[in-house]
Amino acid sequence: MELGLTTFAEITEPNSSPGERLRQVVAEAKLADELGLEVFGVGEHHRPDMAASAPEIVLATIAGSTKTIKLSSAVIVLSSADPVRVFQNFVTLDLLSGRRAELMVGRGSFTESFPLFGYSLADYDELFAEKLELLLKLREDQPVTWHGKFRAPLDNVQVYPRQEGRPLPIWVAVGGTPNSVVRAGTLGLPMALAIIGGRPAAFSPLVDLYRKALAYGNHDPNTPLAIHSHGYVFTDERAARAEFLPAYRQTFAKIGKERGWSPMSDAAVEDLIGPEGALFFGRPEIVADKIIRLHELMHIDRFELHVSHVDHVKTMRSIELFGTEVAPLVRQELDTRSPV
Repeated sequence: MELGLTTFAEITEPNSSPGERLRQVVAEAKLADELGLEVFGVGEHHRPDMAASAPEIVLATIAGSTKTIKLSSAVIVLSSADPVRVFQNFVTLDLLSGRRAELMVGRGSFTESFPLFGYSLADYDELFAEKLELLLKLREDQPVTWHGKFRAPLDNVQVYPRQEGRPLPIWVAVGGTPNSVVRAGTLGLPMALAIIGGRPAAFSPLVDLYRKALAYGNHDPNTPLAIHSHGYVFTDERAARAEFLPAYRQTFAKIGKERGWSPMSDAAVEDLIGPEGALFFGRPEIVADKIIRLHELMHIDRFELHVSHVDHVKTMRSIELFGTEVAPLVRQELDTRSPV
């Protein structure tokens, strides 16, 4: 199982600039690469509190500072983007990085990009379906002939640069909508399931649905499945409760206020950090155990820990613990269970 990290380049420090935060993200990715983690993802957002509106540029900068780690969007909001330009950007990243780029696309849980780029939320799902169709056609066919509703047609068009050595990996990220799960499975695309609340066990039916959709579409049953969850690794629980949990709650309180959610109760937070909860908050052995049990539950191929709720220094400390202590514990345990 691959282990990795994701970030939205959240600006958590008072008076920190977007430029400073993006440089910190590059340093975090460099550390993850040095620690032997397998993937680093940067997500697209168009908000004052998140600096990564252009993940492909951030990932290209990371490519120049790293050697082996896979470089993923997490995610690109395909619904409000131009699939041709997205494809060109990520093929270019793949060429520059030595075949380390991955394109993860989604409908977008944040919707600021829709009015920004002139799209209507009334077309939320239809936009994604059409643009995903074009994106996959760009990957598979040259020249491309395509007609749709939301974009000018392409008639016998060659799109450059082209992939070298392999098709560009394209993942679909979903947040729990069954129709999105079915779409990923029937298309035979790797899926990343975001579990940011409640209990992972409650998401098992979606994993089963995805594998049934793969079978329905006659696709490889071993198509990769990833889980994305928030967390924080520490050695001092008292300090971690004081430095991480208030920041984590504040982040979701702000988002909740925008969407009409109630703030998290103390009981809800304790349930999230408990053995069955979706927040991977704990000492290395606790976090490793939760990841192992998640693997047992869903037989996943990748686990991505979302970091960034605290300042850069604390984030780096958590990343180091994840790479030096959590990852070896997980790998050692899973290796002992692998068939000889």
